[in-house]
Amino acid sequence: MDSKVVRLAQQGDREAFTRLAGTLTAPFLEVARRILRDTDAAEDATQQALVTVWQRLPQLRDPDRFEAWSYRLLVRACYAEGRRSRRWAPSISLMPTHDAAETDGLGILIDRDQLERAFRRLSVDHRAVVVLRHYQHLSLEEVAVALGVPVGTVGSRLHYALRELRSAIQADARPVERRATQ
Repeated sequence: MDSKVVRLAQQGDREAFTRLAGTLTAPFLEVARRILRDTDAAEDATQQALVTVWQRLPQLRDPDRFEAWSYRLLVRACYAEGRRSRRWAPSISLMPTHDAAETDGLGILIDRDQLERAFRRLSVDHRAVVVLRHYQHLSLEEVAVALGVPVGTVGSRLHYALRELRSAIQADARPVERRATQ
């Protein structure tokens, strides 16, 4: 982010904020979708985060840390939205992947479905760490700043989240034994 634009927006320049919001909206929506696993909830969280950015922007002390600060506000909005909508709703829409080689359509669909089921089992805290680290490619330190937690906590959450994902995928892959009825 251009710190000059951030400074202008801090001073109330609506055009500067419009530029900031324009650059934030797509990545915010992508992160929120991956954390919440629901498009409608992600749109609500993104909108709330952008409103909060506008409201709290004058309080930001270091414009060079705007990106991490704004992601913290987004993650908090995701937490709030996640608490608001604890019910499960099927999400049929496919999220874009960054994989170029998609040869076996059915295999990829099965893998994505299995990963989606495993990812839904994670807590919002664990999802947030995985998304920021592996989808946004933030360093552990950047994730810590975005979440407002120590780096050690990020490492711990990431470790347990990945372990949970592996366990869930392995559990889904095990064949189901059927009892013979007599």
